[in-house]
Amino acid sequence: MKELSFSNDHFFTPGEAQIDVEDRGYQFGDGIYEVTHVYNGRLFAFDRHLARFRRSMREMHIPITYMDEELTAIHKDIIEKSGIKNGAIYFQITRGTAPRAFTFPGRATPHLSMTIRESEPNRAWQEKGISLALVEDIRWLRCDIKSLNLLGAVFAKEKAKAEGCEEALLYRKDTGLVTEGASSTFFLVKDGVLWTHPLDHLILPGVTRALIIEECAKELGLAVIEKTFTPEFAQGADEAFEASTSLEITPVIKIGDKKIGSGSPGEITKKIMASFQKLIQKECFS
Repeated sequence: MKELSFSNDHFFTPGEAQIDVEDRGYQFGDGIYEVTHVYNGRLFAFDRHLARFRRSMREMHIPITYMDEELTAIHKDIIEKSGIKNGAIYFQITRGTAPRAFTFPGRATPHLSMTIRESEPNRAWQEKGISLALVEDIRWLRCDIKSLNLLGAVFAKEKAKAEGCEEALLYRKDTGLVTEGASSTFFLVKDGVLWTHPLDHLILPGVTRALIIEECAKELGLAVIEKTFTPEFAQGADEAFEASTSLEITPVIKIGDKKIGSGSPGEITKKIMASFQKLIQKECFS
């Protein structure tokens, strides 16, 4: 098993591939990305990741130069060549290389790159739960695009780390309302009902978020409310959890200085976690 990268239609050991200094991803963050989890040597929820990737490309006006079948084949190829059975594939497309100018270049070919590494969700976090730091959401206003512009999330993660927390819970200062985690979707449970921020330009349309709402909540007969709420409402939740490709579903036991519920992973959260694992088993192990 080995880490492996892909760039310019060739496979490399990470660090060997070269990027042009005038690549717009390097100079402007002008590109988009996805992270897909690999279980048992198989891609999980890849069709959903690919659909979101295409949407981000359309919103960024980046032309399509790889067909879905090609991207799927490259993903499967990098899994096979690396020998990695459980890991994560990061892939991105930038607008390409051109002399530096803010406006879109007239002639530039989008640049695809990809890396696979061994990766496992943090099972200790899932068992014990994590703490969230409340951090102002200073990101740009198109968080629905999975772009390379991640400095706001970087600052939020660093603040959470400084406060001894595993993740940040973001809120908009102008509205006083929670949006999402720095790199995850936030859910809470109140009186047996599942709450999360509605889909709009302020949050990412998470793949794990969609699976929870469309599959897990439906299986468990849970009502879902997609509605905004304040940090104080979140701190008063009976249960809470974060969701993402990397975290899967991870219980939240503290937000800021407030304990959530009993201060341990909640029963509804545990049921959602079990339901999500069934989806992974069905797609990647059957």
